[in-house]
Amino acid sequence: MEKIVIKTPGIISEILVGESWESVTSMLPERGVVIITDDNVLRLYGDKFPKVPVIAVSHGESSKKLGVIEYLAEQLLLQGVDRSGFILAVGGGVVCDIAGFLASIYMRGIRCGYISTSLLSQVDASTGGKNGVNLGDTKNMLGVIRQPEFVICDTSMLITLSDQEYLSGLAELIKTAVIGDYELFDLIEQNFTKIMAREKDLLTALIARSVKFKAYVVTEDELETGLRRILNFGHTYGHAIEMHMFFKHGFAVASGMEIATEFSFEKGYISSVEKTRIINLLNKFGLLNYHNIPDDQIDRLILHDKKKTGAGINFIFTEGIGKAMDKKVTVGEVTDFYKRFRNKKL
Repeated sequence: MEKIVIKTPGIISEILVGESWESVTSMLPERGVVIITDDNVLRLYGDKFPKVPVIAVSHGESSKKLGVIEYLAEQLLLQGVDRSGFILAVGGGVVCDIAGFLASIYMRGIRCGYISTSLLSQVDASTGGKNGVNLGDTKNMLGVIRQPEFVICDTSMLITLSDQEYLSGLAELIKTAVIGDYELFDLIEQNFTKIMAREKDLLTALIARSVKFKAYVVTEDELETGLRRILNFGHTYGHAIEMHMFFKHGFAVASGMEIATEFSFEKGYISSVEKTRIINLLNKFGLLNYHNIPDDQIDRLILHDKKKTGAGINFIFTEGIGKAMDKKVTVGEVTDFYKRFRNKKL
């Protein structure tokens, strides 16, 4: 087990990679605990949950909306949860997102912790304190930044994931390697068979590297005013693809990374050799799917991106494997490049 600490004003958040999820009982307060999970996770692990009230939502992106938050808040009231209460999220990125968002606003804020059950959540969503819901077809438009007290990343839970869910998380692991960890990229390239076999010790090591990098970035820039923006590599195009094409998050981000890598090459920021390595790795794991967003829709979706300010957008380019750069470009440049990229694929 490896403990990684994020220190931000007001709270110390501990991420425990390789810890058994059942050890959570010792980390919880004696009273006022409520578990939030989804129907899939409840079916798989519910019989081993701590003996506290459980509220389950439907699995998937459809639960990331204000109506679900309102429902959950009403359930907390019915359970008698007050300001001393504690929310334990048991699930993947969606569950951690909505539970963290709810914890931040219920009675102006109560404590929370996560048991992260998916690869996507373990390498990305559960670390860093971003919590939010979608507004229509705009991704994560309503949200807060609030750190959980702890996150347990038990890699033995990844065995129960579907292949699509597992690979979706792998895309975010590759993203971390591209923006900040050359050695991690090498390890992923060299261990295709073991990664596909979900070898526990290797996954624990890879996830720990990813979490360490994100913990460093979040500690330096919790509120995303500078350095933390690099974590959005692939997400400007990825969120648009996700909302229009209904891809799983990681597959959409993988396609976004491919486009961002090609955009970086066109700008002269990355060599042809490294561009090919990044795209080949995404292809090797079967992460790149066909997408075709019409002109009017890509214009609309990019205009709604949270990273847009005025006529510009903070876009993340790669300067080579392990290096990323935040550069302001016009919205028109971003949408025009998508259209050129798409037309080449037709």
